[in-house]
This record gives sequence, structure tokens and C-alpha cells, in this order.
Amino acid sequence: MTDRAAFLNVENSLTGRRWVGPDQDTTRRAEALAQSADLPLPVARILAERGIEAAEADGYLAPTLREMLPDPLSLRDMANAAERLVAATAAGEKIAIFADYDVDGGSSAALLLDWLRQQGRDATLYIPDRIDEGYGPNAPAVAALAAEHDLIVCVDCGTLSHDALAAGGAADIVVLDHHLAGETLPPALAVVNPNRQDEDGNLGHLCAAGVVFLTLVQAGRVLREQGKPEPPLLPLLDLVALATVADVAPLTGVNRAFVRQGLAIMARRQRPGLVALSDVSRVDTAPSSFHLGFMLGPRVNAGGRVGRADLGARCLSATHPDEARRLAEELDELNRDRRAIEASVREEALSQVEARADQALSWAAGDGWHPGVVGIVAARVKERTGLPSVVIGIENGIGKGSARSVAGVDLGRAVHRLSSEGLIEKGGGHTMAAGLTVAESMIEGAMARLAELIQPELHNRTGTDDLRISGLLEPAAATPELMEMIESAGPFGQAAPAPRYAFSDLLLDSVATMGDGHLRAAFRVPGQKPLEAVAWGAMQSPLGPALLSAKGRRFHIAGKLELSHWGGRTRVRLRLDDAFAL
Repeated sequence: MTDRAAFLNVENSLTGRRWVGPDQDTTRRAEALAQSADLPLPVARILAERGIEAAEADGYLAPTLREMLPDPLSLRDMANAAERLVAATAAGEKIAIFADYDVDGGSSAALLLDWLRQQGRDATLYIPDRIDEGYGPNAPAVAALAAEHDLIVCVDCGTLSHDALAAGGAADIVVLDHHLAGETLPPALAVVNPNRQDEDGNLGHLCAAGVVFLTLVQAGRVLREQGKPEPPLLPLLDLVALATVADVAPLTGVNRAFVRQGLAIMARRQRPGLVALSDVSRVDTAPSSFHLGFMLGPRVNAGGRVGRADLGARCLSATHPDEARRLAEELDELNRDRRAIEASVREEALSQVEARADQALSWAAGDGWHPGVVGIVAARVKERTGLPSVVIGIENGIGKGSARSVAGVDLGRAVHRLSSEGLIEKGGGHTMAAGLTVAESMIEGAMARLAELIQPELHNRTGTDDLRISGLLEPAAATPELMEMIESAGPFGQAAPAPRYAFSDLLLDSVATMGDGHLRAAFRVPGQKPLEAVAWGAMQSPLGPALLSAKGRRFHIAGKLELSHWGGRTRVRLRLDDAFAL
């Protein structure tokens, strides 16, 4: 908790949280920044929260990739990886891409496929089946690929796959990954990974697609040195942006430039796969981080979760609009199936978590829980409890689980520790997300040890249940012009949250459910236009039911502003996070 007074005196909101506004120091710095840098106060508040000084404001509001792109050669093995990729392409060698089945893996594969096609080369795409093969390379698949290919490039996987990569035989193997590495590296020509133990960690925030992009930057240098034409790379940033947001990578440093530039490229609607996915997702406005993380990302993931593992990567790399549309529609249907499966598992998991009431870790395990949804359910459990969460599906005595963390707790490192201690069969990941395989008989002990490992980091977190408020706004001030100014400080996402504003003493004018557990509402001040609001997933929390029965009552409300385009009009609406009844 914090010693500051509760914002608007909200000590216990409808979602059980205390509202906390900016501290006095941040407020003073924001006011000074607004004056010295000639910025609107809402924008200055965002920069002040990020610790941006007046001299840095212009560069922050207009980040350029040229200035922020790190030297690819700062990563170990980069020179070997890029040179081998260029050599294989030039010689017409047979190349296989072995990718993970999530958005980051699919985007990474699509990056390489696009780059190769621009040079008249194709590659074999191989993505393991989540249920039959599990995460990462396996020996039979690697051996089969090695028998027919000269080069195997593993993307978003491979760092911990010692035995599997040893089956590669005479084929060269290059690993482009970002998952936490062990003390030894697998047998490969190159392992490019900012999270190797012998790296300095300065680029540890990159997702795999970011690592692949840097590899292609270095490959471009090699081509240039050889006097050969190099494929343009900027058009590939739409894929890097999608992967960065969907993999919950922090939007700091070069990641922020990746996403900022990538969203602008995506808005041009030139990649058939992303156009088709946007259309089936009914994205009717310029794309934002929200669209990538909550609309496009889940559909790309749906193939790997409950359908064919390669569907997402094939859609992202499709070159013909008709093929892209067919794949996007299939992914959209699978996403609906995924939601139904998820709802069933989520209900059972939350029941277990509430009965267990662990103070450090929320976890649940069940027979027959589909392994393709345990990660999503773990995220939902984390949101409900505010604790790191693990959800495990058990089949034939083996549990396969996914873990999701909270800020300040390095769950990937803790899961890796479980593996090194022999409490789980295998496991790994990164700070905010991890996966594990564990014998059913070992689950209780492994979860107890995991809770013990994360307890110190969890204990050091402060104010974790607070709802952070950036400032107070009047409904009449929530205009498209204000939104344009706020968006200049974006993109927003992990480690760079969108500003959340409070609106005081508003009347709930209308309220109704929509879609799959969402809520639509309008709040107003007498004599003014209503402020439209939507609360995604509200009926799965205390917020939705409380508002649904409260038409005509007055509330303080809090949420994030967004632009909505409908019927030829552009208007501002609130993504409602919380409310307090007056």
C-alpha cells in the first residue's frame, strides 16, 4: 500500500482496489515540463511518469529507429548467424525454419520467409504440434529436417534444446531466441540470444522477432559489403511490432521504436495476412497496441492452441489476399472455439485457487485441461488474484503448464530454478511468462517450492493492489484532439502503461451487456454529452454485475481513453477499468 491519500477518496472500489494518483514530485515535474517544453499537461504528465526531462522530450515523442537501433554485433554469435544465413541464401541451399507456435514464433518465421522470398528463395516452415510434440525442437523433427536441409534456423526456441539439436547431424543450426539460457549452450553454429548468461542483458527486453530483425539488419550489412542488393527491412516492422506487443515485451528502448514504426506500417494495410486478421477482428481504426495484444494476437495464437500449429505463421506470411482471408477466417473460428474451452477451464481453475488461498502463488491443475488454453487461463487467474499464477493440464500422469507473472517477479528465472533442482521435468521462459512440464505426483511440491522462490520478490513489491490514476478529467475534455496529443507519447503497453484518467460524480445513464461478457455504458454530467464506455470482460469480475443493476446511480469512474470510429464519425470512448459508487 501507499502512504498517499486515496485519489477521490476511493479506498475500496467495485473491483476492491484503492485509487492512487501521481505523487507531488511527479505533479511538479509535469507542470514544469509542460511549461519548459511547451507541452499539453496530459502529455507532460506521461513524460514525467517516465522520468523524461525537457531536453529529452522531442526525442521521446518522435523516436526514430535509426537513433535507437542497437548494433547487432553487440550480441554474441551474431556475425556467424548472419553470414551463414546470407551464404545459404546465395548458394540456394535448402533452409528450414523451426518456430514456436505462438505469435512471437509465427512472426519471427514470417520475417525470415518474407526476407528470403524477396531474394527469390523459399524455406520449409516447421512448427511443432503443441500436444503431440510440446514446446521447442525435438530430436525426431530435427533429425528429419536435417536429412533434407543444409541449414535449420530455430526462432523463438532452441536455447535449452541440447539433446534435440544434437540430432541435427551434418546440417548447420542457428538459434535466434530470447528465452532464458542455461549455463551451457546447445550444439549449434550460432546461438543469438540477449538472455544468454554471457550477455550483459542490455537487450534482454527484446522478443524473438526483435532478435530476428537485428539478424536481418546484420545480414543486410553483409550483402552490402558483398556488393549485393539487400531487401528493405522497414516494411517488416509490422511483424516485429505484433510480436513485441503480443509477447508482452516492455515498450522501452528500441522496442518502443519497433512498435511505433510498426504500427504506422501496419496502418498502410500492405501485408495480406495482417489485413485479413484486422478485418475478421473488425478493427475499424488505425491499429494500436491494444489491437495487437487483444484482437490480432489471440487469433494468431489460436492455431497453435486448439488447431493446426502453423496456421498463424502461414497467415502472417501469406502473399495472396484470398489465401490470407481463408486462413484468417479459420483462425477466427478457432479463436471462438478457444474461448469456449477457456471459459470452462477458467471456472474450474478459479474455484481451486479460491479454495487454496495461497498468499504468494495462485495455481491450479486439472485432468484433461486443454494445454492450448492453460496460458490464457493463467493470465486470467493472475488478473483476478494479483499474484503470479500457474495453470497445469494433466494427461496420462504428466502435467503441462503455463505461468504468468506480475511486475517485479521474475517467474522465468524461478521456473528455470525448479528445473535445475529436479522438481520439474523441464521448464523455462522469461520474466513475465514461462512454461513447464511436471510429473503429476510432483505438482504439489513443485508449486510449494515455486512460491518459496518468488516470495522475496513478491514481498518487496509495494502498492500492487492500487489502481494508478494519471489525473482527473472532465468528460467535455475527452476530445479527439486530446487523444491525438496523448497518443504522441505512445505506444502504450508493458512497462509503458497508457494513462488512466478518473472522472468524478457521473450519472450512469445507460448500461447493457454485449458480446462475450463485456459491458457497454454511458455516463454523463447533466447538460453535457454522455461519455461512452466499454468494459471488456467486466461480467467476469465484480465490476460488470455491480454496474448492470445500477442505472441512474452516480459513480466515480476510471479508465483509459481511446478513439472509436463508427458510422463515419470519430469519437472518444473510455475503456472502463473501475468504478466507485457514490
